[in-house]
Amino acid sequence: MTQIQNSSDALAIAQETLDIEIEALQRMRSRMGASFSEAVEIVLGMQGRLVIVGMGKSGIIGQKIAATLASTGTPSFFVHPGEAFHGDLGMIKPIDAVLLISNSGETEEVLRILPFLQHQKNKIISLTGKMDSTLARHSHVVLDVGVEREACKNNLAPTSSTTNTLVMGDALAVALTVKRNFQPADFARFHPGGSLGRLLLTRVCDVMQKGPLPICTPEASFRDVVNAITYGRMGLTLVMEQEELRGIITDGDLRRAFEAHDDTKGLHAAEMMSANPFTIDPNTRFAEAEAYMRDKQVGALVVKDEAGQAVGVLQIYGVKHTAPSV
Repeated sequence: MTQIQNSSDALAIAQETLDIEIEALQRMRSRMGASFSEAVEIVLGMQGRLVIVGMGKSGIIGQKIAATLASTGTPSFFVHPGEAFHGDLGMIKPIDAVLLISNSGETEEVLRILPFLQHQKNKIISLTGKMDSTLARHSHVVLDVGVEREACKNNLAPTSSTTNTLVMGDALAVALTVKRNFQPADFARFHPGGSLGRLLLTRVCDVMQKGPLPICTPEASFRDVVNAITYGRMGLTLVMEQEELRGIITDGDLRRAFEAHDDTKGLHAAEMMSANPFTIDPNTRFAEAEAYMRDKQVGALVVKDEAGQAVGVLQIYGVKHTAPSV
């Protein structure tokens, strides 16, 4: 094999590979028609799950398609055709639909399970590059993922064909999410460990700073206010009067007090506080709270329960702060 001589050769080859695969995708797009809508309706109408079957590279792509479908609201799982023929066919129920993947449409391991599926009367969708293949002829719906050539220089290694198959699977998954009105909150339920899941499922009460909260009274001296902020380690103190929230004093309020007064010794909390601070319910989703804080340009919200009592403080960083009050 001829070795690549320099980086420019490697870049040219990479760009040519992308060009070939992009062209293959565009050709596939131009061929899409009613069969795609029929496939979507089969999946929407099934009572069970969508079973994905593929061998070799097609199987690897099939596993990804199954994972994408399952995470976006379509119950789905992958079955290896070899294992299926040795017992795993029991995983496929008559109420399931089946998506069979074979670029040639003649993959022996895939074709061997067709009689079982036909006996069970499973709806069969196929992804294949050969519309006149055995697989295509025995499918209820055929999605054409064929390519004129692989990106591989020898036109052998599955490259363009696997890209087409992967993208067709993504198109199917996305179309189904729209049909199901699948929302970000639904996605988060299936991804509780991911960043989106944490963002959409986390509530204010899960991340807020809880008691003992730094507090002072409206009559508190400047020194007492500074002490409350220092020992509270939140960069703020709540101003409370008979368990009622009157205001909030932050580090920024202290700086503003220094700028506005030559002598701060005689100041009291009521003169420095931001009255009517922004508040939030503890059951509010953190994503909503964060958006609200960024809109109001505040770094802290006082968390109040149903009884109107201050039960915590929610803080985020990186926000350009203004006075944290209504």
